[in-house]
Amino acid sequence: MIHLTNISKQHGNQVLFTNASCQVLPGVRTGLVGPNGAGKSTIFRLITGEEEADSGEISCSKKTVIGYFSQEVGEMAGRSALEETMSAVAKVMELGQEIKEMEEAMSHPMPDDELAALLERYGDAQEEFEHRGGYDLETRAQAVLTGLGIGPDDFHRPVESFSGGWKMRIALAKILTINPDVLLLDEPTNHLDIESILWLEEWLKNEFKGAVLMTSHDRTFMNSIVSRITEVANKTVTTYSGNYDFYLREREIRREQLQASHRRQQEMLAKEEDFIARFAARVSHAAQVQSRMKKLEKIERIELPPEQRVIRFEFAEPPRSGDDVVAMEDLAKTWVLEDGSEKKVFSGVSGMIRRQEKIAVVGVNGAGKSTFLKVLAGKTEPSSGSVALGANVDVGYFSQHSLDILDRNKTVFDTVQDAMPQAHIGTVRNLCAAFLFQGDDVDKRIENLSGGEKSRVVLATLLARPLNFLILDEPTNHLDMQSREILLEALKKFAGTVILVSHDRHFLRSLVDHVMEIDHGEMRLYGGDYDYYLQKSAAMKT
Repeated sequence: MIHLTNISKQHGNQVLFTNASCQVLPGVRTGLVGPNGAGKSTIFRLITGEEEADSGEISCSKKTVIGYFSQEVGEMAGRSALEETMSAVAKVMELGQEIKEMEEAMSHPMPDDELAALLERYGDAQEEFEHRGGYDLETRAQAVLTGLGIGPDDFHRPVESFSGGWKMRIALAKILTINPDVLLLDEPTNHLDIESILWLEEWLKNEFKGAVLMTSHDRTFMNSIVSRITEVANKTVTTYSGNYDFYLREREIRREQLQASHRRQQEMLAKEEDFIARFAARVSHAAQVQSRMKKLEKIERIELPPEQRVIRFEFAEPPRSGDDVVAMEDLAKTWVLEDGSEKKVFSGVSGMIRRQEKIAVVGVNGAGKSTFLKVLAGKTEPSSGSVALGANVDVGYFSQHSLDILDRNKTVFDTVQDAMPQAHIGTVRNLCAAFLFQGDDVDKRIENLSGGEKSRVVLATLLARPLNFLILDEPTNHLDMQSREILLEALKKFAGTVILVSHDRHFLRSLVDHVMEIDHGEMRLYGGDYDYYLQKSAAMKT
């Protein structure tokens, strides 16, 4: 369907890949993985024609319709959410109008050769119209918007009234409504809650029949969708048959095999070079020496890819809190809206959070999860009831707004050092490295960091402080898979108490031992891990 053959590409002095090849095959779902900056987005742009390869060939059928979802939303204004979504299928709607005009023309007499030509065009147009789902465009657009969390009440809201995150959902809805032959998805689960992610997962598996090439930091989502992995790394592109977990295992096996081959080759080269060195001056061995020198020149040397260093940082034991960390008594929160009406967020929450519990707060988008965490963190007052912290509880709070309080003029190193002023420089550098700031990266100014990098800085400063109760609102947003695994391991070892909101199911499954669910303003407590919660909540719905 789409073939990239012997592609070479570099940006400035950075070589992304040399003589790399990969394919997008009909109906096959492929995950695109690799370190940041390796060239994943460049692969997308080469396929769409936004960039050209320095050399090599890209082939794609002219009839292949490609839908590309990236993190660049573009301008949205002047339409409702539904109209904006439908604008993506304007060409299909035009095709429908052409079909009507051809049907009208066929109702009038015309020469046989003109009628034959018209019938051929009409047949082609009808086939294309049906292939693009032209007969249920609006129904499909509405279903996609609803699945992504924008319900019928919001179909006719002006698109400019939506926040950036919700505009991303509308942009994704536009791409899905096209029903293309190939879906290129760059982080489609960013800005989606768990319900929308589950809907997208089911839609891709059961409704969409085309090919998929996607990047995602959501490990569970990736594993559920893809059957192939294409890795962009070390200036080449490598394809693995299997999902993401298979890729991780297979990559490790291949790495060990390559190391073994490299070791054997180095031993052989050392023997040959030793022979040449010992007998180079002897006339009796001249022919053998020359033969071995030519042999060495022809040998293709095995190169080991640079290993990604993973720094292990042992976090200091947090000061011990009392066994009762938070006591909640009939806790409630109500927002007063602009028109004076009230919206109940949650009410009647009573209970205790105990030391060393790791708790997930779950619920549909807008249920009040973030508000609940704000109340616990003391960032907003409850409307009624009480929340009391236990003895010696020191709170650390993370939300996306935490990124805004970073001093944009400071470096990464300075920011982390401020959080642990008594620590040695080596300790600060080690903590920076544990959160993937190595070498010159520690000297980057905050203002020059990406959203994911800022998140890593804030999380590093939280874990550096002597805190024993962490309240984390979407800590995995903007983090790539490696960064998520680093944070996950740090929190698993954290000896304090954690309560968090996250839409990363792998993260929740691996970490939490209790779940709180907010449902229509009511709080339900589940005394088990995330899988236990899924079983119990599913049983309640049946």
